Amino acid sequence: MNNRREHLRHPLTVDVKISHPDIGELIVKTKDISDGGLFILVEPADMPPIGEIVQGQVQGEAEDLPIVTMKIVRTEDDGLGLQFIED
Repeated sequence: MNNRREHLRHPLTVDVKISHPDIGELIVKTKDISDGGLFILVEPADMPPIGEIVQGQVQGEAEDLPIVTMKIVRTEDDGLGLQFIED
């Protein structure tokens, strides 16, 4: 398989709130993160399709954490790959 990855993945499990008009808001866990995006653990059939834009916000102790815009770029059996995009 040809690896086209630009950014090194780092295993990291954190809660992220994902929002999209089709699903509302969901709290999901990440599998890994890189400078270019992250992978979330979800049932892909319950999520919007590849190409859709979602908003995400890390959940935790701090208030007012930034909301980032991401594009769904791939699906796997255990979740979705999301690419960070600039607003």
